[in-house]
Amino acid sequence: MVGRLVAAGCVAAEEEADELLAAATDLATLEVWLQRRETGEPLAWITGALQFCGRTLRVDRGVYVPRVQSEELARRAGTLLPMHGRALDLCTGAGAIAAHLSTRVPTATVIGIDIDIGAVMCARRNGVRALVADLDGPLRPVREWDLVTAVAPYVPTGEVRLLPADVQRYEPRAALDGGEDGLDLVRRIVAAAGRLLRPGGWLLVELGGTQDNALTPLLAASGFGRTDPWWDEHRDLRGLASQATGSPGPSPLR
Repeated sequence: MVGRLVAAGCVAAEEEADELLAAATDLATLEVWLQRRETGEPLAWITGALQFCGRTLRVDRGVYVPRVQSEELARRAGTLLPMHGRALDLCTGAGAIAAHLSTRVPTATVIGIDIDIGAVMCARRNGVRALVADLDGPLRPVREWDLVTAVAPYVPTGEVRLLPADVQRYEPRAALDGGEDGLDLVRRIVAAAGRLLRPGGWLLVELGGTQDNALTPLLAASGFGRTDPWWDEHRDLRGLASQATGSPGPSPLR
């Protein structure tokens, strides 16, 4: 199995072989699953689950697969959510971030939102209170939320072709392609968070490259002050946390 997975280009062949062996109910199922993985289908779609922040998360076929690097955003968000606070997870997908927040702070109210009905159904199966909507569309624009999180598509359109071939072949492009500079949806999320967060509340979004710099004017204009980006062990940008002041600054278009 390991040899076949290596030949198929899997970088964590031994770990994936162990996971397939543990999840398959019989040898026939194992062989079918192995063949599917050899074509590049996401492992989480094959087994139907993955581990995220130490929790088993269901991932239905066709739903964006939560990444390991998103665990840092989830953990940071968990430390910022008050005991009886209110959190909104935009672009919730399978509900990974929202599920972690609910586990980390069980007394808080956590809502997930996604425009894709399949993702919302998957999130609900993971115990997330989720609804189908375009970002904050159905919510009142009142500043009563403590936390807004989002793992939105942020890969620039021109760089989608640089993603692994299996990711391009299988995963929903709408969950990857963020427009010309990767920030089309992220900008809308910043604006939405500015309408929803109470003064002192936090927005956490996943980013890459130098996108934190590109967002600085919009964050200021949307009522955010303190901004804390974070990087991985390779010094690659992974995300940004920004605190709402409740007092929007001048428009970046002026």
